[in-house]
Amino acid sequence: MKGTSVFSRNLEAYNEGRRVIVNKGSTRSSKTWSILQLLYMIAEWSDAPRLISIVSESMPHLKKGCMRDFENMLRQEGKWDLKSWNATDKIYKVKNSYIEFFSADQPGKVHGPARDILYINECINISYETYRQLAIRTTETIFLDYNPCYEFWVDEKVLPRPEATMIHSTYLNNEYLSEAQIKEIESSKNDVEWWQVYGLGQTGSKVGLIMQNWDITPSLPLSYKHRWLGIDFGFTNDPTAIIDIRLSEGELWINELLYARGYDNLMIAKYLEECNIPRQTAIIADSAEPKSIREIRNCGWNVEPANKGRDSILTGLAILNRYPKHLTQTSSNLINEYRNYRWTTDEFGNPSNIPIDRFNHSIDAQRYVALNKLGQKSGFDYYVGK
Repeated sequence: MKGTSVFSRNLEAYNEGRRVIVNKGSTRSSKTWSILQLLYMIAEWSDAPRLISIVSESMPHLKKGCMRDFENMLRQEGKWDLKSWNATDKIYKVKNSYIEFFSADQPGKVHGPARDILYINECINISYETYRQLAIRTTETIFLDYNPCYEFWVDEKVLPRPEATMIHSTYLNNEYLSEAQIKEIESSKNDVEWWQVYGLGQTGSKVGLIMQNWDITPSLPLSYKHRWLGIDFGFTNDPTAIIDIRLSEGELWINELLYARGYDNLMIAKYLEECNIPRQTAIIADSAEPKSIREIRNCGWNVEPANKGRDSILTGLAILNRYPKHLTQTSSNLINEYRNYRWTTDEFGNPSNIPIDRFNHSIDAQRYVALNKLGQKSGFDYYVGK
């Protein structure tokens, strides 16, 4: 397997017998890929049977991240064996060892049997108590990785311990990135907070995060007072986001229906039908796309343009933040936007009242619903321009 310098440093730390190996770094630094490579090699080379657990916050996060990377990695090397994969239990057999995948929101797994090696992907997204329960059931090595959006329990409770070591990496440590990928990352240098975390791999701050008053829920309520859909159009460069919002007992329950590129208007209309959305459901879409709204409406859907006007971005965000919000755990892109959408900052790191123009596709879809359906309920006076 071709490995980056990040792989070599993890291998060195493992051979030194380090108990906890913490990988902190920027986007595209090869943290996850390198750890997966090492775990597979440990399983392949081990004479004794090993149980290796790979964990992240939810199964959707795991499927789109480590599980997909693990399969792609082995396919590239011609090592993927479908017969070794138990799709039901999410376990891959390597000789006499097993690599299992499970999410941290499964209490039976977190408090379950012991393992030899543990890897928690994006550990910043799980609680310290979950980590502690997993750690005390791990007999050998623990691998952690994360993008350092802010200080959390790793900084206070793990790194100060003598048996822990930190491997810091950035995209520059990934020798296999293309020039185009590097230019794309470096194009965001002017976004100070983003560059601090995702470019330099240095610890950021929660200061400036826009979305407040939210949590993650396993499911939507069975009963609700109102239901609306929001659509933010994309196509080639940006994803189309379709968000399902339900108002129940004064709180918003939000579910990601679609977050993908390449959807034209007829495909969107067909997707709504595949999701069994009732035709009378109010759908609020970006008013900057009247042709798209008309085409979807002609397919029989109850679509209306968002009431954009003066300060509509700030007003929509303020309305959303007035409500307690519950995001379904399957809404991985939506959750990621909530964790990263923030105000722009000046050269001294002070937040402004202008949001960054990223991590906002699903949030824009929610704003459209807020402007049309929630503004009056929230008591906001709102001017709608011509």
